[in-house]
Parts: sequence; C-alpha cells; structure tokens
Amino acid sequence: MLTIKKILLFISSVLLLSAILAGCSRNNRSISTHSKEVTLTLLIDNQADQTGIRAVAANIEKKFHIKTEIETRPSGVEGHQVMKTRLATGDMADLVIYNSGSLLQSLNPGEYFVDLSNEPFMEKILGPFKKSVTVNGKVIGLPIGSAIAGGWLYNKKVYKQLGLSVPRTWDELIANSEKIKAAGKTAVIGTYRDDWTSQLIVLVDNHNVVSESPTFPADFSANKAKFTTTPAALRSFEKLAEVYKKGFLNKDFRSADNKDGLKMLIDGTGVQYPMLSAMLTTMKKNYPDQYKDIGFFAQPGNDPDKNGLTVFMPAAIYINKNTQDIEAAKKWLAYFVSSEGVKTFLDEKSLVGPLAIKGINVPNNTIPAVKDMLPYFNEGKTTPALEYLSPLKGPNLPQITIKVGSGQISAKAGAELYDKDVEKQAKQLGLKGW
Repeated sequence: MLTIKKILLFISSVLLLSAILAGCSRNNRSISTHSKEVTLTLLIDNQADQTGIRAVAANIEKKFHIKTEIETRPSGVEGHQVMKTRLATGDMADLVIYNSGSLLQSLNPGEYFVDLSNEPFMEKILGPFKKSVTVNGKVIGLPIGSAIAGGWLYNKKVYKQLGLSVPRTWDELIANSEKIKAAGKTAVIGTYRDDWTSQLIVLVDNHNVVSESPTFPADFSANKAKFTTTPAALRSFEKLAEVYKKGFLNKDFRSADNKDGLKMLIDGTGVQYPMLSAMLTTMKKNYPDQYKDIGFFAQPGNDPDKNGLTVFMPAAIYINKNTQDIEAAKKWLAYFVSSEGVKTFLDEKSLVGPLAIKGINVPNNTIPAVKDMLPYFNEGKTTPALEYLSPLKGPNLPQITIKVGSGQISAKAGAELYDKDVEKQAKQLGLKGW
C-alpha cells in the first residue's frame, strides 16, 4: 500500500565503495570495473514517484553498465494480488519494490527473495527496519525512502479562521469537525476511490490501541486477542464509522481519489485528511506556494497525556531469486544505499520521517508539517503500526474499511470480517495457535 521521498551529502570515495563491494564478488573485482552489459527489470507501484529511482538507475548504467527497465503494478489490494501471481508463476522482475512488514510476510517471501543478511551493505541498515524484512532469520530487503508517520493532515489557515486548536483527544477532534461542518466545509476528506486510503483511520490508531492494551500485538498474532473482543482495537473501526455517521465526509468520498483529496486540503474546501506523511512530498511538488499551509497531528485517543504517533517503516527493495544476474542486482542495491545513491534518490525531495540508513545527513529544508511530528519522536511517543509488530495484516482490509466507512456495515461487523480475514491469512502462514 501506504509507499515516499528525500536528500543528502556525498561521503563515499571510489576506494571505500570498492572495499565494501569487494566482499560481494567471488572474483574480488571492484564494482567500478564491471564491464559486462546487464539489463535488470524493476517492479514498482504505478502511483509511486519514479524520479529518484530513475536518477539512481541512470547513474548505475553510467558507472557499472547495468541497465534498468522499470515495470509498474497497481497499488492496494489489486497490486498485492499481482505480486502473488507473478511470484507464483515465476514471472517476477529482477528487482522488486514492495512493502515491508506483514504484507511482505503474506507473500511467502523466503521462497522468492534473496538473503542479504551477510552483504557488507547491510551493516549500515538500522535494526528496527531489518526486523520488518526478516524471514526465518534472514534479512531480505533494503529500505527505500524514510519511515512514514500516520495521522491527520489539516489546513492551518482554516483552523486559525475557525479558532480551532490541534486536538489531543478523539472528542476534541469530533468537536473541531462539527465546527468545520457548521462553517460549510468538509470536515474529513474521504478518497475511497483509492481503496488504501479508507484504511487509515483504523491503521493510524495503533498507538492508541497499544497504549490501552500493550499486549495486543503479541496476543493478536497468537490468536489470543481479536479486534472484536478487544475494546481498544474495536474502537478503531468505531472511529471510522463515526466519521461517516456524523456527515463529516465530502459528498463524493466514494469516487474521489488521493489527488482530489490533497487538492481539497490545499484549497481549504476540505480541512482534515487522515493520511500518511509520504503524501507531503507530492503536495510540496504540486503546490509549491501552498504546502506550508498544511499541518499534521497524530490521531488522538481518550487520554491527552498518552497522545502519540503511529509510525510505518519504509517500503523495501528485494532481489528475485530467479534473476539471471544476482551479482549485478546486489551491486545495484549496494549503490542504492551508498551515500551517493541515497543523495541521488532523494535529490530535490524533502524527508517525511527518519531514514533507516546509518551515517546519512538529513537536509535542512524540512516541510513544516514534518516539524509537527518531531515532538512525538523526541518525546518517545511513537508506536509502530500493527503490521510491524505482527506478521498479520488481512489483505482485504481496504475493502472492509470502505464498507464500514460508507455506512454499508457496522463497525462491529467490519471488525468481525477483518478477524476472519486475518484468521485465513494466519492459517496460510502456518502460525502457532491458529
């Protein structure tokens, strides 16, 4: 799904780069002397910004004579099915960009992707990220982009006009929304044409769930707790249902897409948008004169003292085991996480969260909405999204949240459907207790 964008400094010299990569080659050859003409295919989400990837690919072709052909796949549930089908049929690209965490686990990734655990470049990757791409003790992916915050984007100008303050409880958020609605504006932007956006109120509530039920992720994974039987978790679905019931959504929420939602937010016709911070770079690019009017706050729970942020790990890039040139693919990845590679990928982009790569200097041109997130990180008030604390994330969640978020079924019915979706996945994964 949720995918993301950034910047930096050159640190690597040719000697250092050669030394790092020498360990990757059985012939002990430097990557800079690679002269064999190789073409690698790379699969990416069709909604992702390809600018950085194409810049990296261009450098790799110049330096190492490795060409990159980019293929695209759909996003959301459809994209997940495309991944499963292409892997199962052996029709997968050489390099694959996809989620880390539970959606990765559901692909039986150990069977399809190359073990990178002992590659020299893995030493610069942060531990929390490695956990999100570890299968049977083997690390199989490298981070692409930065970690992402999940919460609510809001129009600061409209908030000021209406005399609103950033909410620290759910009741305060509802009160703000009532005032926005009374002013004739859309209080909560819905963009369900892009199904993945319908999940966000449920997903970004995980900090609140864990604050109230600290053992929920482990119990959920072990079939000892469910959304329907855990009040704090069920509340996530209830919040989604409440937004619809109170008439806070735009009239075209079923047909509007993410692009429409961002425009509404910028224009101030829509005032609050449950969203991932990754969208801030798109907003900055498309609305260079207005993006500074947008702020960010974490989805609140019941207790203002426990107010905190749900965080998503970066997506990752993987090597298909069936590639005809694994060494070239490893060289591609080694360059990608080098200082030069990261700088190239993030050129002209702004970070929307911390990087998962050590030794990289972050840029100074931080988007204002990102500054709103920093206190949560600085005060330690962050919790990983559930999909990074559990191998389980039912693939049909977007379809279920669309039904709940449009009033087709109740919050309880949605939670029941999701529990069944998760049960099916857990049995497919062969987890204990299921």
